[in-house]
Amino acid sequence: MKLDGIASFVAVAEAGSISEAARSLRLSKSVVSERLGELERSVGTILLHRTTRRLSVTEDGAAFLERAKRIVREVEEAAADLAERRGTLAGPMRIAAPITFGRLHLGPALFPFLAAHPQVELILDLDDRRVDIASGAYDGVIRHGVIADTRLMVWRLAPSRRFLVASADYLDREGTPRSIGELDRHKGLFYSNRGAADWRFLGPDGVEIVRAKVALRVNNGDMIRDAAIAGLGIGLLPTFIAGPEIRAGRLKLIDIGIRSEPEFVFLAHPEGRRPSAKLRALAEHLKRSFGDPPYWEEGMSIAAST
Repeated sequence: MKLDGIASFVAVAEAGSISEAARSLRLSKSVVSERLGELERSVGTILLHRTTRRLSVTEDGAAFLERAKRIVREVEEAAADLAERRGTLAGPMRIAAPITFGRLHLGPALFPFLAAHPQVELILDLDDRRVDIASGAYDGVIRHGVIADTRLMVWRLAPSRRFLVASADYLDREGTPRSIGELDRHKGLFYSNRGAADWRFLGPDGVEIVRAKVALRVNNGDMIRDAAIAGLGIGLLPTFIAGPEIRAGRLKLIDIGIRSEPEFVFLAHPEGRRPSAKLRALAEHLKRSFGDPPYWEEGMSIAAST
């Protein structure tokens, strides 16, 4: 049983096709197919059903897959550990992050890190859907929000503040709310991946959840920002998205007398797995790059709205 055959099987099972797996492995389809066939002969069973339309994992293949993933991961981590013992950060690193933050801030911070460590092979998955950190599919997951799950192994990268914002046109038409109770009659722009409890504030008696009338519910922060600029309603947006629009005057801050619940940009990694040296180095690099307070809040006169 050869390691390259196991790695090919894992890649095909995860990609759902030999073509996609071949691209990710930088091999030809024929080489991947040959390695799969050799692996199946060595284990004495069929691991994948192949038809002209689709490819699926057999029952035996599913039983073998989880251990195959662990084998590939352990070998990758062993090779990376040897490189780190020589003072070099090397090997694959899989990270997931939200789209807007990834495009606006994570990418510019990552590029110098990758240039300084050319042997690191970063696989970055930008997606606003929540990722199951415990699945082990990623070395680390970067997220923005409240750190509520104490089971997560979390490194805080930067504090993050969210503020109620709207266009001047909307506020001229509908009025400016001055208290949490006045928000009920306004139209809200909500981030759907947070569920129904998107607007959370710290009141004198603890967390208060506001559910305004829904004008738009969407799973992307850029869309909420643009909808607020278009005058469709009020959004509760982090400064890393809304900062430039606030400074330019296209969005106005709304002060209701209480703050939104404290949040962070954080990197979570699977519990029970020792984080690699390159993941720790990346976390420290991102913390330095973002700053405390983070650079995206510089030059903003928001003290009156806190």
